[in-house]
Amino acid sequence: MKTSVFYGTLAASALLAGAASAQSTLETVQSNGELSCGVSTGLAGFSAPDANGVWQGFDVAVCRAVAAAVLGDPMAVNFVSTTGQTRFSALASGEIDMLARNTTWTFSRDVDLGFTFAGVNYYDGQGFMVNRELGVSSAMELSGATVCIQTGTTTELNLADFFRVNGMDYEPVPIETNAEAQQQYLAGACDVYTKDSSGLAATRASFPEPGNHAILPEIISKEPLGPAVRQGDDQWADIVRWTLNALIAAEELGVTSANIEELAAGTDNPEINRMLGSAGELGAMFGLESDWAVRAISAGGNYGEIFASTIGEQTPIGLARGLNAQWTQGGLLYAPPFR
Repeated sequence: MKTSVFYGTLAASALLAGAASAQSTLETVQSNGELSCGVSTGLAGFSAPDANGVWQGFDVAVCRAVAAAVLGDPMAVNFVSTTGQTRFSALASGEIDMLARNTTWTFSRDVDLGFTFAGVNYYDGQGFMVNRELGVSSAMELSGATVCIQTGTTTELNLADFFRVNGMDYEPVPIETNAEAQQQYLAGACDVYTKDSSGLAATRASFPEPGNHAILPEIISKEPLGPAVRQGDDQWADIVRWTLNALIAAEELGVTSANIEELAAGTDNPEINRMLGSAGELGAMFGLESDWAVRAISAGGNYGEIFASTIGEQTPIGLARGLNAQWTQGGLLYAPPFR
């Protein structure tokens, strides 16, 4: 899927981009008056333009929250479409200020590419989707199948590992974008489409007859997805990290888009007061105003509100919270203390 030469080249690009710019990322974003955020080429529920050309989705909401925290305007975002192949070079070169598109946090991406992952906004795992006409109910029945696989992703290696370990053969059908995968899969160019299970659900929701397609029960990997920035600018990494943490903590603490204005004036909860800026100086610690978290949460609501409105069970994507529930509800979501 990837080579050390490829990674080394991207890491060198990141270093050159950092050396070429005397401005911090925060200063660049403020000077430009907008945040450049790398997203997908279009994945329903996560990042895709609506009928009016306005980007919407779960990952888009993270971009808008950061723009609101930094610029006071959640709409001050330049969305840059990136593929599995182009996303890392776009970030390394400085074309985008942050990446927020179903990207897995891995050792090599963190260490070798020189990126900093600001946290996990969706805990996922790789799965398989097939047409029900194939009569397949398990991934263990896929030997000899043709498989659509996006290049430049962790799914390539996971797929090879899974089939090798289980003594099965397959024929890869390489594709670059989710739209291309959908077209090839529906045209019968491949028997199976494999990617993160959330992406499969999002893709299936856009099919003319989604009920004709099954997502198999096997999950073959861990895919912690989250926003990433370039290494070497700790202030910017902190801003993106704690904006995401604010969305997560707000849900746990009961701070919503409906009550945040009232709570921002002060509460009996010291944690809420520190986060929303009515007590302490957290914003000043990384160069933002005291109401940065108020602006971030107000952009689209807390984590739970964003999840429910973009990919939740009442949307066409239909995803349950599962591992992405708060730690108090049996999930993995957990924001460090605001103190």
